[in-house]
Amino acid sequence: MGARIDRDLTETGLAAAGAGRILLVACGALAHEILALKRANGWDHMDLQCLPAKLHLTPERITDEVEKAVATHRAVYERIFVVYADCGTGGLLQAKCAEMGVEMVAGPHCYAFYEGLDRFAAHEDEISAFYLTDFLVRQFDAFVWKPMGLDRHPELRDMIFGNYTRLIYLAQTDDAALRARARDCARRLGLAYEYRFTGYGDLAYALAAQAGRG
Repeated sequence: MGARIDRDLTETGLAAAGAGRILLVACGALAHEILALKRANGWDHMDLQCLPAKLHLTPERITDEVEKAVATHRAVYERIFVVYADCGTGGLLQAKCAEMGVEMVAGPHCYAFYEGLDRFAAHEDEISAFYLTDFLVRQFDAFVWKPMGLDRHPELRDMIFGNYTRLIYLAQTDDAALRARARDCARRLGLAYEYRFTGYGDLAYALAAQAGRG
């Protein structure tokens, strides 16, 4: 199932590169949102190359995979922008991007840039919150429930999530079906449910800044 998910979230067939073209090397978990922003804003000079969303299950691999993608495509693009935040790499991704001379999205992870870095930083009391985005609501079983073994050993729930008190759904789209699924995710984890509509947050501003330089 994981391979199918990653294939569905990856744009295939990059447009012909050349002067003025920008390549976005992004996490597959952001594919839907990036493609929506491209369409809405007419950013036809930006192409998208997604890496498998399942890399978030092994964040120590993200830096190497981003480096490979940049090396593969940089000769034919005027600029490459890495659409990852730190995402559990412990600063290694930022250091590698600086070494390669490419920019990346600011912030510790996608929860922060969806809500906006300033707003997210203000929620210092949310250390006991478990966050979901549109992508994670859609793929909750594949990225949370099954990898943590909860489908086979539900008794692990209290061990894994015992220090959490609520689930916060940071929604990129206003979708009643996703809200219902997120509420069910909270129920399954035994957590209080909170909904926040964030839209695309700082992701939209970061991409717009890159697009304007193209």
